[in-house]
Amino acid sequence: MGSKDELIEMFFSEGAILFGRFVLTSGKESDYYINVKKLITNPKALKLIAELMKEKTEELGIEFDRVAGPELGAVPIATALSLETGKSLVIVRKKPKGHGTGSQIEGEVKPGDRVLLVEDVTTTGGSVLRSAEVLEKEGAEVAAILVVVDREEGARENLADYRFVPLVTVSELFARRGSVED
Repeated sequence: MGSKDELIEMFFSEGAILFGRFVLTSGKESDYYINVKKLITNPKALKLIAELMKEKTEELGIEFDRVAGPELGAVPIATALSLETGKSLVIVRKKPKGHGTGSQIEGEVKPGDRVLLVEDVTTTGGSVLRSAEVLEKEGAEVAAILVVVDREEGARENLADYRFVPLVTVSELFARRGSVED
């Protein structure tokens, strides 16, 4: 079984944290960028993330019927967690598709379903909040929102109506970076 320390280590060994000037999805500028996609395209890291998320739900007693992830970054995470837990997978599109059923959800969500929503990185939490609202419109209950990394820039506050659980915070990543540079 992998550990949180092993995950933090992988951010550095896999080059998933970069320093420089970046514009984030939220439109904010930042002097660092967390590229969780670099981790989730590595099978070992993806498996570790799924194991840690499963462990976290058990530890906190979070009960859920389905695992959901907004496209794109969260889809591999949700898929890996679905395989790890045996729970059905749901993918939340950014916007309803313009053909076929026009649905914004791939996979089945029934009223009353408890859905565990996963995300790669949260800054303000805006995109994961939109996904939560899409699921709730279908009658689902968001059991919790589990993220790989929280940048600690408002997501916890903006998602206060939900159980918000980051595997790792930016402070923890920076504490590790500091110990390397000392």
